[in-house]
Amino acid sequence: MNSLSRHIVHMDLDTFFVSCERLLDSKLQGKPVLIGGTTDRGVVASCSYEARSFGIHSAMPMRMAKQLCPEAIVVRGNSGIYSKFSNMVTEVIKEGVPLYEKTSVDEFYIDLTGMDQFFGCHKLASELRERIIRETGLPISFGLSVNKTVSKVATGEAKPNNKIYVDKGTEKPFLSPLSVSKIPMVGKVTYRQLCDLGIKRIGTIQEMPIEMMAKVFGKNGQLIWKKANGIDHTPVVQYSERKSISTERTFDRDTTDVKKLESIIVAMTENLVYQLRRGNKLTACVTFKIRYSDFQTYTQQKRIPYSAADHKILPVVMSLYKNLYQRRLLVRLVGVRFSHLVEGGQQIDLFDDNEKIMSLYQAMDKMRERYGDRAVIKAAGMGAKSISRWNPFNGEPPPLLANRRQ
Repeated sequence: MNSLSRHIVHMDLDTFFVSCERLLDSKLQGKPVLIGGTTDRGVVASCSYEARSFGIHSAMPMRMAKQLCPEAIVVRGNSGIYSKFSNMVTEVIKEGVPLYEKTSVDEFYIDLTGMDQFFGCHKLASELRERIIRETGLPISFGLSVNKTVSKVATGEAKPNNKIYVDKGTEKPFLSPLSVSKIPMVGKVTYRQLCDLGIKRIGTIQEMPIEMMAKVFGKNGQLIWKKANGIDHTPVVQYSERKSISTERTFDRDTTDVKKLESIIVAMTENLVYQLRRGNKLTACVTFKIRYSDFQTYTQQKRIPYSAADHKILPVVMSLYKNLYQRRLLVRLVGVRFSHLVEGGQQIDLFDDNEKIMSLYQAMDKMRERYGDRAVIKAAGMGAKSISRWNPFNGEPPPLLANRRQ
């Protein structure tokens, strides 16, 4: 279908974590609110617009945020509550539209192409937004245009709690006066590089030849140029909670060695959680699988608050294993699977993770990137042999090593 005839909506819940807390405690309305670790070593996971006016932003050390705004109210986040509200919004969208993509706990793309013949896309998106506000009590903004990029930028301009419709053919003039930092995929480093070249407004990129951007920034330069010109043919991919990553181990000899079993389960889980972080994903459902020598297979799963943290997920896996493991029976296979994946990195884990834990994860992941997935492992997982180096989010199938016999 011609991209010019598309109608793509981007919806984003405003200061999502703060909005959830305000629904639970009305005294937080209109106050500067910080969500995150409550100690001085904590980190800001999210903050209200009132707090942002003091120069506070997410990932800032809590100590610094409190210095900038001493009257701010600090709330320790609750990922279970946010997961529940996120699922409520998802259900409303699921019932209201034929095709949607959930890209994080608080962000959605909706394809309304063709719906204009029956309802009018702007009217339909507006009614859906009103229904979300009415049924969940959460403020939400949206942008509507011919593609994902322009709609996402429009949502940012619409906030807080509003909507913007960029009519077909007006993409370039809409984007032109905005800062280049508004282009999705332009991070801090690229923004600084563009500023160093005297490029501060999107309109400047629009006036440049694509070849010049490609020469300076390579392939990314071409992408940035296209986005700046409102060109984006990326489709809305139907969201499915069945999206998952998993790993299994079949033993060369069936075993009742509990230490060996637990060591392998710890190593498998630790590696899989690392793959989550590497793919900038969060999981909301953990499944454990065990197969005995008579081929009887048992699985058990548990819904969890969205996470990509070892210390949150590993206890859940070990609890499921203990529920299923029958002593004295020979074990042939064990497996771990994470499903209900969304984009989101570690933001949702910042509520009770201090700088020390975050720095530890970052340091471990850097070492794994450089020296291999088993460069840093928990002592409990040392009994397991090599775990495969595989990124499940790059579209490649897992190597045979992922199922290698132990």
